[in-house]
Formats: sequence, C-alpha cells, structure tokens
Amino acid sequence: MKDINYLKTQGVDIDNSLEIFGDIKTYNETLGEFLHGLSEKLNKLDLYKSNGDMSNYAIYAHSLKNDAKYFGFTNLANVAYEHELKSKENEYYFIEEKFDKLKDEIAKTKKIVETYMQEESSSEDETPIIDESLVFDKETILVVDDSNIVRNFVKRIFSDKYEVATANDGDEALNIIKANEDNNNIISILLDLNMPKANGFKVLDYMKEHNLLEKEPVSIISGDSSKETIDRAFTYGIVDMLEKPFTQEDIKRVVEKNIYYRNINNNEE
Repeated sequence: MKDINYLKTQGVDIDNSLEIFGDIKTYNETLGEFLHGLSEKLNKLDLYKSNGDMSNYAIYAHSLKNDAKYFGFTNLANVAYEHELKSKENEYYFIEEKFDKLKDEIAKTKKIVETYMQEESSSEDETPIIDESLVFDKETILVVDDSNIVRNFVKRIFSDKYEVATANDGDEALNIIKANEDNNNIISILLDLNMPKANGFKVLDYMKEHNLLEKEPVSIISGDSSKETIDRAFTYGIVDMLEKPFTQEDIKRVVEKNIYYRNINNNEE
C-alpha cells in the first residue's frame, strides 16, 4: 500500500514526521524497525511492571513515547508519556490499572503500520481466483452487516424492485466486491462498520485504493455515531451515514441517494 493518505486518515501526523525524516523514502525504510521495536518495548514494559521496577519502566516508556512521536503516532506518544510520568512518580497502581490501555494503543499502531506496509502483488502472471457464484448478472444492492435482522429487513424492503445480496462481515463483502470489479452490477452498498473478522473500514480502504467508491457508492449503517467515527468515514467519500435503529423510509432514502450519486457520476463520464 504505502499511501500516506491512509496514514492521515488514521490520525498519523505524517507531515511532522516528514520534517524529521526528510522524505517518505527514509520514513518507509525505518518504519519496519519501529514496528519491531513496538513488540520489544511492550515486552520490556510488561516485565518491569510485573517486577515493580518503575525506574526501568520509565526508561522504556520514554523511549516508546519518542519513537511514536517521531513516526507521527501522536495518540500512542501521549499514552506512553503519561506512563512515563506516573512511573517516575512511582504510581504503580496507575501503571497496573492503565496498562491495558497502553497495550491497546500499541496494538492499534501496529495494525496501522502493518496495513500501510502491506505489499500488493505485482506479478502479471498471477490471476486472482474468482468465485463465479459471487458474480452478479443483474443490478444489485449489497448489504454488509453482521446482524441477520438488518440484512433480512433490507432484503424485504427492496425484494420487489432490486436484487439484494448480503455479507456477514468485511471479508465476505470484499470477496463479493472483488468478484464484481469487472462489471457494473453493484449499484449501492449499505455497510456496517463494526463487524467481526474484518470491519467496514477495511472494506472502505480497499474500495478507495481501487477507485470503486464512485462506481459502487457506499452509505454507512452503524450503531457507532461518535464524531470520530463519522469524521473518519466521510474521509473516504461515502454518500451518507445512517444511525441504527433506522426505519424503512430511512433505508429507501439512503439507497436511492446512493443510486442517484452513481448515475450522476456515470453521466459525467
């Protein structure tokens, strides 16, 4: 991937990092060391926490803070800095209580880095295997949600007007989207964000990367209405966002809006 726009959508202060590293090539070449160091530092922090060694804990928290700051991971840098200060004050109970928060932030950072560094296949001879049963021959609405109730609700609404396909999670959705990239039969996607295996943002990442969002317009259906989630979703160029629970009229409005958006883009072409 190595798309700095992806880092920006994840809240990474890449602009500040490039001022430090000079250019994106140097940043990319050293990012693997940062990724490896995250696991190493977490293991050391866990060890010193378990031993009650706040002096060495503070040293590694300080090192983690600096590394995260250099590479633009501000959230991790802030959490590590808090741990550094509290360990210097011998606030062991704070460290014990908040250690899972630090672990979670490290895990989020690792996920972002791993996604960013993921190499795309460049082999011209490598042909993806497509499940023909997933290829649509009619215009179809795709509903991606781990709730069977939601999927069936949408199917009932449009059964007399459109074909409706469903996916339980992001991985199933990606298989369907990939199988239909060469046709124009996915006319609207309703996408949940919080799902097992692969969430909605993984689907959006793929669609943005392959320029599919105008061809297959997406609206979000989600129970997460936090400002952070909404702001992040709209950076992908989604059409609309519908908060659960929603009504039949809400769904109809959003789907028609998706299709209208698609038709406008097709006409412009």
